[in-house]
Amino acid sequence: MAITPHMFTTQKRRPFESFIPKKFTDFNLLHSLIHITNQISSFNPTNLFLLKRSSCSVVHKAKLLNVLFEDLVRNSIPLCSNSLILCFEEMYIVLHQIKTLIEDCIKGSKFSLLMQVETVADTFHILIRELSTLLDIFSVQELDLNDDVFELVILIRKQCSESKIVIGKEETKLRNDIVLVIERIKNEIVPDKSKIAEIFSKLEIRDSSSCRTEIEALEKEIHNWIDERSKLEIVALIGLVRYTKCVLFGASTPSSSKEVSRRKQPSEVVAPVDFRCPISLELMQDPVVVATGQTYDRNSIKLWMDSGHNTCPKTGQKLIHTELIPNRALRNIIAIWCREQKIPFEGESVNGKLNDRLTNKAALKATKMTALFLVEKLKFHVEVSDSSNEELNGVVYELRVLAKTDSDSRACIAEAGAIPLLVRYISIDVGLNNPNLQVHAVTTILNLSILEANKTRIMETEGALNGVVEVLQFGATWEAKANAAATLFSLTGVAAYRRRLGRKTRVVSGLVQLARCGPVGARRDALAAILQMAGDRETVVKLVEGGAVEMVVEVMAALEEEAVAILEAVVKRGGLVAVAVAYAGIRKLGVVLREGSEKARESAAATLVTMCRKGGSEIVAELAAIPGVERVIWELMAVGSMRGRRKAATLLRILRRWAAGLNGVESEGFTTTLNSPSIVVVPTSNLVV
Repeated sequence: MAITPHMFTTQKRRPFESFIPKKFTDFNLLHSLIHITNQISSFNPTNLFLLKRSSCSVVHKAKLLNVLFEDLVRNSIPLCSNSLILCFEEMYIVLHQIKTLIEDCIKGSKFSLLMQVETVADTFHILIRELSTLLDIFSVQELDLNDDVFELVILIRKQCSESKIVIGKEETKLRNDIVLVIERIKNEIVPDKSKIAEIFSKLEIRDSSSCRTEIEALEKEIHNWIDERSKLEIVALIGLVRYTKCVLFGASTPSSSKEVSRRKQPSEVVAPVDFRCPISLELMQDPVVVATGQTYDRNSIKLWMDSGHNTCPKTGQKLIHTELIPNRALRNIIAIWCREQKIPFEGESVNGKLNDRLTNKAALKATKMTALFLVEKLKFHVEVSDSSNEELNGVVYELRVLAKTDSDSRACIAEAGAIPLLVRYISIDVGLNNPNLQVHAVTTILNLSILEANKTRIMETEGALNGVVEVLQFGATWEAKANAAATLFSLTGVAAYRRRLGRKTRVVSGLVQLARCGPVGARRDALAAILQMAGDRETVVKLVEGGAVEMVVEVMAALEEEAVAILEAVVKRGGLVAVAVAYAGIRKLGVVLREGSEKARESAAATLVTMCRKGGSEIVAELAAIPGVERVIWELMAVGSMRGRRKAATLLRILRRWAAGLNGVESEGFTTTLNSPSIVVVPTSNLVV
C-alpha cells in the first residue's frame, strides 16, 4: 500500500503555549505582542526547502505587526476599549500558534513534513485567515496612529486577506519520488543510489550525522500520531533513512561521547519499586496479574508455578486459579519510562506502539536490506583479515545501533549471518589492538540476545559463548566487560542455558570478580547475572564454591538490594553449606534490616529467616547479638511490605523461642530442632507454646 498525503491528517500537534495573564494591563499586553513578533521575526526560513514561501510570508507579516506594536508603546497610545484589548489578546494567541508551527517546520522531521505538506500549508493558511479576521475587527480609528503606521496596518490587512495555500511543484514531485522508492523497497527492489542521493540532497540531509538527527526526529514523530496507518508509514520512512545512512554515507563511528555510550541495561538504573518483579527484583518486561491481584513478571511467576508452588509469592495466599492476566497499563508505563531512560524494552514493538505487534512491509524490507548490506561489508573485512580498519569499526558500530532498535532488526541481523562474524572481533587480540571494535562487537551480540530466538543462535554458534566469557574476564575496557556480563544475564533468561552457564567455572569467577572490582554499572550487570543464575539449585552450588557469597557480603553496603537478593536466593537453594558461608554476613544483614530500602529490608528478613531455620541456634544467637535487632524487627512489622511484615513476624518468633530456651525454631506449621546435628522436622499441632 502506497503512502498518500491522506494518511497524514490526524497528527496530534504539541499543545500551543499561552502565557497571557488573566488580567492584562495595556503595557503588559503590548510588550507580550512585541516579544512574540520578535521571536517569529528571528526565524530564518530562507534556507528551508519545504514550505519556504509560507514561512517567509508569515515572518514578513510578523515584522510588520512588530512595527505597529512598538509604535503604540513608544508613543504611549492607550488601548481605549475592551473590544480592542480582547482583539489584541486573541492576536497574541494566533501569533503563538504561528511561532509553534514554524518551529515544527524548522526543527522537526523533514520527511514527515514533506509527507504532510498539504496539511501544514493549510494550517498556515488558516492561521493567516484568523489573523486577517482579527485585523478586520479592531478599529484603527480608535488609535491615534501616524499616517505611516496607519497605512502599514491597511497593508497587513490586505496581505492577510489575500493569503492563499502555497505548495511548490518541486515539493509534490519530491514526495512522489519518496513514495516510489518505498514501493520499490516493499517489492524487494534495491532503490537506485543516485535517486535517493538526489532526494536526500534536496532535503539537506547530506551526511551520517544529519541522518541520525532525522531518525531521532522521526522516532519522536511516531508518538504524535493517532492513526495507526500513519504511524506505520513513519516507520517506513525511518527504515528508508536508516538504509540510506549506511548505503549512501557509509558506516560511521560515533562522533561524540554521547553517541558512543552504550544503551543502559535495566540493571544499571534503579527502577521504581512498582516496575520491578517481586520475585526477581528486576524490571518487568511482561507484567501479569495473578489471582491475588499481585503483579509479577511473566517469566518469574511462571517459573514459580512450574516449580510446584500454588501460592502467591508476595502474600502467601493460595492461588484459586493459575491464569496470568496481562497488566497492559503497567506495561505501557514501563515502556515509556524505559524509553526516557534509554533502556531496551523487549515489550515495545517495531512501530513504537506497545503491546500490539504491528509490522510494516516497507520498514521490514528496508531493515533486511540494511542488515544484509552491513553483514556483506563485515564478510569482506573478515575475508581480508582486517581488524584495525576504521571502516570496519563503523560497520560493527552500525550493526550495534541497528540491533538495539527493535525485534525485527535483531532478527534480520542474525538471519543475515552476523553472529559468527562478530565472534571474530571479541577476542583478546582484537581488544588489545582495537578496544573500540571489541566493545562494539560484544555490545552488538548483547543487543541481539534480547530476542529470544537469538539466544539459541548465540549459544549454538561455535566460539560465541567462550568469546563472551573471555571478554568478561580479559576485556580491554570496563564497558566491554560490563556488556559481556549483561549478555550472560540475557542468556540466563532461558533455564537450560542458565544451568549450562552455571557449570562453567570461568563464568562464575568472571562475574564474581567483575562484581567485586568493577565500576558501579558493571557491578550491577554482574550481580544481575549472578542473581539470575541463583534461580537454579544446581547452579547455586557452583556460585557458593566460586566465592559468590563472600563477594555479596563485601559489596552489600554499596549495592544492598542486589546483594541481599542474591544472598536470599543462595541460602534458600544452597543448603547448610551456603548458610555456613553466609554466616559472616549476618551483622551486615542486620544493618540492611535497619537502614535499607523497603525491598532490601524485605529480602534481608527473608534471608535471615531461612538461615535461622537451616542453621540452628548458632545463627539465631549471632542475630540476637545485634544491638537493637528486636526493635528493628518490630519496626519492619509495622511499616514494611506485606511479605516483609510476614517475614519479620516469623523472625521475631524465632528470636523469642530461642531467648526462652526452647529447642525449636517455629516455622509455618512445623518446628525445627536447633541442637541436633542434622535438621529434624516435627509437626507442631500438639505443642503448647
